[in-house]
Amino acid sequence: MSTADGSLKFEYVAVHKRGNLHIFSRKLELYPTRPSRYLFLIVVVLSTIILYYQQYVAGAVGPSIIAYYHISFKFYVNITVVASIAGAVASLIAGLADRWGRANIVVFGLLAASLVTFFGVPHATNSIEFGSFAAIVGFIEGLVLVATPALVRDFSPQTGRGAAVGFWTLGPVMASLVVSEVSSHTLNHLHAWQDQYTIAGSVGLFIFIIALFGLRELKPELRDQLMVSLKSRKLIELKVNNIDVATALKHPWKQMTQLNIALPALAVSVFLLIYYAAVGFFVVYFVSVFGFSEAQGNGLGNWFWAVDAIGVVVIGIISDRIRVRKPLMLIGALVAIVMTIIFLSKATEPNTTYSTFVVIISILSGSRAVAYSPWMTAFSETIESRNPALVATGLAIWGWILRVVVAVSFLIVPYVVTSATTLVTYGQTAKLYLNEYPSQIKTAQAIDTTTRAELRANSKNTVAIFKAISEIKSNEHVSSAIAIKDLIALRNVPKPVLTFLDAHGTAVQNASKAAPHEWQRWWWVCVGGEIFFVPTIFLLKGRWRPKTAKQDIVNYEAALEKELTAMAFNRTPEIGSL
Repeated sequence: MSTADGSLKFEYVAVHKRGNLHIFSRKLELYPTRPSRYLFLIVVVLSTIILYYQQYVAGAVGPSIIAYYHISFKFYVNITVVASIAGAVASLIAGLADRWGRANIVVFGLLAASLVTFFGVPHATNSIEFGSFAAIVGFIEGLVLVATPALVRDFSPQTGRGAAVGFWTLGPVMASLVVSEVSSHTLNHLHAWQDQYTIAGSVGLFIFIIALFGLRELKPELRDQLMVSLKSRKLIELKVNNIDVATALKHPWKQMTQLNIALPALAVSVFLLIYYAAVGFFVVYFVSVFGFSEAQGNGLGNWFWAVDAIGVVVIGIISDRIRVRKPLMLIGALVAIVMTIIFLSKATEPNTTYSTFVVIISILSGSRAVAYSPWMTAFSETIESRNPALVATGLAIWGWILRVVVAVSFLIVPYVVTSATTLVTYGQTAKLYLNEYPSQIKTAQAIDTTTRAELRANSKNTVAIFKAISEIKSNEHVSSAIAIKDLIALRNVPKPVLTFLDAHGTAVQNASKAAPHEWQRWWWVCVGGEIFFVPTIFLLKGRWRPKTAKQDIVNYEAALEKELTAMAFNRTPEIGSL
């Protein structure tokens, strides 16, 4: 039987009403003890990691998906746009978690997403079906984007929330790392891109079983109160009967649609533009611009996400120790700006080595962690300062803005990086042919397109042969004998190869020249988002000086002791539990 404080022994009671079986009850009557609280937080983090993992798989196998369905890069990106819009709608719906609760959204959202990922996506017969399944997973992710941080807030007093939020932030970060790690070690063995979705779906179903039996939540009267430190637990439990939940939940959107909530939410969304690009386009970028393989592109992602994963937790713990968030946000943002500028400068340096990128993106990722983990903590505290009963509503505004920014950014990218479709669709094949027939392709490029067409139509066309020899001599600055030898070697190249190069060779060449500058323009947009983020730090709740912040805690705990003493003096019936 489950204990009142929600310790490790669980019992879910099915409630009958009007002859129908209702969903399992997950509400805790008392604030959980530390072991139970850690257990719940672990389950929340695991669920978040898996849900994001399932959504991010496409980023690791994007080129393969584009080739499999014969779609353009623009169409592929639009699938992500639709999924983001679905997530934005879901985020607003998830604001009702203040009324409905959070745990069941996470548990059954995980089940639905895992079933779609395991059974649906791998068996999608066309791009429309694939896009539809992606939209479903995006919708579920939008729900979870609100429900999981709300649960983290519920189980974390403010004095320890930095660490808790750091672990929650591991969700999307570790998901990206898992995608990169799994794909970089399996793509060379499991060649079908569908296998990556099968892996993600099967892992999700396993985590669903854990969440089904291991995730609970506070009842509204508990979660609707402000908990500054663990010492607040006694007072919160004593005040349960004094909490008017219905009144606290009135006019939720009006209460939460405030400047110090909406503007920072927008700012952090554009600050994360480089993160969205890493999730969706890093592999495409490194493959198409620098000629890395998909496995190498995902290998670079491993560094990006690993540093981020470590950083968000370490910085979260540090922010709890020093009791301030804003200085860390500012430092992280400024370093991120510098590192993004360095990163974009390499776009036009095609000989940049793999190891150079490892250093650059690791520092860039680490700086993001320094800014984002404290931001998320301060943002939750800012929402609480307005109304702790409407945390999910405040997070819903953030989630909606975040998904809209993602949708808009993904919609714009193909128009900024117009070369991506050509390079993703034809670039790898062109590279393969170039590596196999380097000298012959060089010879073909020395011959005029019209002359090549005449030779394909009639390989014995004497006039065309002499024209080809003359053009090779002129463009390659070689003798007639070498020109004849090169032409003979060219005629031994398979006809499909020459046909492909005639059809797409010039376009690939032009796209290869344009791509670095186009991607560079988008990275500058990301820098703009990082700059916009900086002034909005000042709108959030929190101190700048550690000394002042620590004194606030001392004053709060002194006032807490006075209130508990007053309640004991008034012989409050529940005081015996203190």
